Amino acid sequence: QVQVVESGGGLVLPGGSLILSCGVSGSTSNYYAIGWFRQVLGTDRGGLSCIITYDGSKFYADAVKGRLTISRDANTVSLQMNSLKPEDTAIYYCAAMNVFGPRGERYSDSIDSRGVSSWGRGTQVTVSS
Repeated sequence: QVQVVESGGGLVLPGGSLILSCGVSGSTSNYYAIGWFRQVLGTDRGGLSCIITYDGSKFYADAVKGRLTISRDANTVSLQMNSLKPEDTAIYYCAAMNVFGPRGERYSDSIDSRGVSSWGRGTQVTVSS
């Protein structure tokens, strides 16, 4: 089973940038995706971005499109976050995902947490002055 570990969270000023990294291990195939999610206390975990490992396709949630960039280098998936706002404060999770669901729906394209096969422990990002 694919395992993921996040790193790179911390405190950043409004308008600043941060790069989160996701270390990926345990993969026996290239047919999966890595997604980034975040959770604000008291709310559901929401999808931000996803990259399919076998073809490099990238997907972004509308709310963050233009401010986030996902990339992959070997066994690391990074999330570059720019123009950060206080409302971006959350715990950020990396996850290994199945690209397709049981009825052929594409979990990766909608960054759907139902497709997650394993979660990281999360890393706190705080945007504050």
